[in-house]
Amino acid sequence: MPYETQPPASHFIDGAYVEDRAGTEIPVIYPATGETIATLHAATPAIIELAIAAARRAQVDWAAMTGTERGRILRRAADIMRERNHDLSVLETWDTGKPYQETTVADATSGADALEYFGGMAATLTGEHIQLGENWVYTRREPLGVCVGIGAWNYPTQIACWKGAPALACGNAMIFKPSETTPLSALKVAEILLEAGLPAGLFNVVQGMGEVGAALVTDPRVDKVSLTGSVPTGRKVYAAAAEGIKHVTMELGGKSPLIVFEDADIENAVGGAILGNFYSSGQVCSNGTRVFVHSAIKEKFLTRLAERLGNAVIGDPMDPATSFGPMVSERQMNIVLSYIEKGRAEGARVVTGGARIDREGFYLQPTVFADVTDSMTIAREEIFGPVMAVLDFEDEAEVMARANDTEFGLAAGVFTRDLARAHRVAAGFQAGTCYINTYNDAPVEAPFGGSKMSGVGRENSKAAIAHYSQLKSVFVRMDDVEAPF
Repeated sequence: MPYETQPPASHFIDGAYVEDRAGTEIPVIYPATGETIATLHAATPAIIELAIAAARRAQVDWAAMTGTERGRILRRAADIMRERNHDLSVLETWDTGKPYQETTVADATSGADALEYFGGMAATLTGEHIQLGENWVYTRREPLGVCVGIGAWNYPTQIACWKGAPALACGNAMIFKPSETTPLSALKVAEILLEAGLPAGLFNVVQGMGEVGAALVTDPRVDKVSLTGSVPTGRKVYAAAAEGIKHVTMELGGKSPLIVFEDADIENAVGGAILGNFYSSGQVCSNGTRVFVHSAIKEKFLTRLAERLGNAVIGDPMDPATSFGPMVSERQMNIVLSYIEKGRAEGARVVTGGARIDREGFYLQPTVFADVTDSMTIAREEIFGPVMAVLDFEDEAEVMARANDTEFGLAAGVFTRDLARAHRVAAGFQAGTCYINTYNDAPVEAPFGGSKMSGVGRENSKAAIAHYSQLKSVFVRMDDVEAPF
């Protein structure tokens, strides 16, 4: 196994690596070959107790520091992360199977962006003064306490920072549980934060499966839970957090629409559809997997899409020339293959792809279905793989009704040269994150999150501050108190 992929221990708690081999073994599989590249252990109750105790202790002093002091540490961590982008990107590729061509521009870099952004914001977290005649009220923005972050396997470094950075900026401690499928990258985030000057105990990483997450979520000493994951997992975590009346952020799945009108720039629309379906081998929660294309340009769109998919370089994810990598796991590959078979069985037309690639590892062909109808399984359920469903439409009112006819509401996109229509359609989408003439851009400066079953709360931007802090009102009376007796 590659030496650099086996961490010193499974967990990072109170500023140090910690191991408890009594925990269930977690093999880390390199998706490009199926090789085991590391072996970790799930957190035992003793490990969980260490993490919560460390976070509770460290958070008190951290909250007492000024925002400027906290922000300086986060910005220093961002600088370190950028300096080590190559090594972090290589590790991310080992962890997820995503091509180095992608991880080097989209993973540690976006994590660093979050640390820098919230590091800059930490000093601005002020309250307000409300004058009430001679009396007045002031508000204080205070931390919640101990936050638990539960990550997904598609962007492990980014998600650790998207949750950790605002939590720390607000004066909280964070216990982060990565997905058991991709447990390695968050440990490096913890190392970097410590090196940047973050006091021990404020960013802890514990490994494990669902029972570890459940133990963290239900512990009464935990004040906030932030999950990135599937809707079924979200239901369980949300219900468990509600039992303790905890603050919650849920960033869940989607089956997002991407509408291409007849006046769209075809090259840009095809590019947006590729980004919204095949980047990260289709393993992106906000993907626009229902691509509604106006019937007047459908065949032109499909022809150009197939041509450009032919340019995908499928191979060793470590090769900088590779632009399309394997699925994250054999299990996920088989789930996607089952959806491809359902698409065929229900009468959708395979335009390109539709099979496993004959090589070691968990590779699937980029797959496009046409002649898809709204009732087909591949148009209703989240697949989380490189499978695009192309549906025909004739007019705006019709396609908007169909686009919104889903329990999900994470993202949506539109391609058109008509400026008025673009903004009208964006306003009409029942989704939390929308795109005009682009798809899947996610700058840290913009709020990200969903509506309906796709989640609650927002990540990134100043909106995230509201989800990692609470307001205290203080009434100050300057005149005499009037009492009834």
